[in-house]
This record gives sequence, structure tokens and C-alpha cells, in this order.
Amino acid sequence: MTIELHDIAAPVFTARLKSLVHVLKIGEAEGPARNLSEDAILGARLAPDMFDLKRQVQIATDHAKGAMARLAGLDVPSFPDTEQTFAELYARIEKTLAFVASVPATAVNGREETIVTLKLRQETMELKAVDYLQGFAIPNFYFHLTTAYDILRHLGMPVGKRDFLWRE
Repeated sequence: MTIELHDIAAPVFTARLKSLVHVLKIGEAEGPARNLSEDAILGARLAPDMFDLKRQVQIATDHAKGAMARLAGLDVPSFPDTEQTFAELYARIEKTLAFVASVPATAVNGREETIVTLKLRQETMELKAVDYLQGFAIPNFYFHLTTAYDILRHLGMPVGKRDFLWRE
């Protein structure tokens, strides 16, 4: 049995972005009971040199939409990083989910050997699409997803592994 590139990418991004909404909603609902304002929750970070919760969500969505676009040979949709509320973060995640769903399998599958060029701050990386997805996009996506979860957990929110792995 062959697993196609789209089958690796789209279901992972979709399921985990939905679980991100789930854990964010727990944080939003539980904040007042912990005397935490929306700003305090969204501005929380694990360490001074790490991004805050809202930026973790922004970057997680960037990796999901960026991966799907690059795998399909499309321009990466640009979302301004202006979200300041839970509602705005939910809207960003919904836009990302809609984009992921809009990329047809036929645009991605068969492109495993296509070179993906990433322009990072200090370097340019060129990777085969399959290597980009498995070795860069998905690990980075999970890093920011997990860090968002960990921030909520650190704030004392009642989130656990089942919430992280939550499925509709």
C-alpha cells in the first residue's frame, strides 16, 4: 500500500488544528476561574525568550498552510499576524482549515521529489517535498502546537493528553 503525500499532510494538519481550537476553548473558558484575563492567557509564554501563546498559534497555522501550498506548488497565503483575541485566533485557524481543505490531493500527490525552496532568515533550504514535509513542516507544526498546549497547561488549565489528541 502506498501512502500519498496529501494523505500524510492534510489529515494531520486538519485534526491537530481542530484539537488546538479545543484546548484554546478550554483555556478561554477556564481563565476567569483562575483570575486570568484573555490578554494574560494569550500573552503567556514558557520562557522569556519564547513566543507567547498567540504567536505559537499563528506560527502553527503558518506551517500548516505553508506546507500545503508548497507541496501543491501554490503561493503561500499571507495572513497578517494581528490576532489579539481568542475569537481572532479561532478565525485564523478556520481560514487555515479552509485552505488546507481547498488543496486537492491531485495537486500534491506525485510531487514527492519536487524541490521545495524555503527562504529562512539566514539561509535558503532546498528539500525534496517529502523530506520538507516529514523533516521540517510537520515537526515545526508540532513544536508550536505542543508549545501552545504547554503554555495552557503551565497556566493551570485542565488540559491533558486526551485534549491534545482530541478528535471531533
